[in-house]
Amino acid sequence: MAKPNALQEQLLKAGLAKKAQASAAAREQVKARQGKAPDASADIQREAERVRLEKVERDRAIAAERNAQLRAIEGRAQARQIVQAHAVPHAGESEYRFTHGEVIRTLLIDAKLRKALSAGALVIVAAGESYALLPRAAAEKVRERAPELIAVDHGQAGESTFASTGNAEDDAYYAQFQIPDDLVW
Repeated sequence: MAKPNALQEQLLKAGLAKKAQASAAAREQVKARQGKAPDASADIQREAERVRLEKVERDRAIAAERNAQLRAIEGRAQARQIVQAHAVPHAGESEYRFTHGEVIRTLLIDAKLRKALSAGALVIVAAGESYALLPRAAAEKVRERAPELIAVDHGQAGESTFASTGNAEDDAYYAQFQIPDDLVW
């Protein structure tokens, strides 16, 4: 075993350290010299691997978000192409008013188109700054790709034709009054 150094001898003589502590310290020094001590580079390697895995996961999340944004942009572009290809020409003297967002919009149509809109055979979609009429099949394709473009769809399943006031008593009271079919607002 190695000879204790002068500091160890002084600590032993002063009673500040015990013989067992001195021999344990001497064994650790021998192990460190021989390379048997725990390697500090292993900790550094584990930390580097952890950082690398975090970076890979972060890069994967960023790539997934970027891909989702690209798919959304592509879907909106496809929806615009569908609107351009399948738009039903509309012209007429009768105004059809509808709300899109918080704004009331007006579309000039004839009686035949009004009947098709109310039956749900046609759907109004936003086409840039204007609006277009689409047949139901084309509108469903647009809804799959960009549902925010659909402005009016009277044939959508589960949609009530009457606006609810949120109060069941009021809704029950007003249900007894019939709305005329020819009412245009």
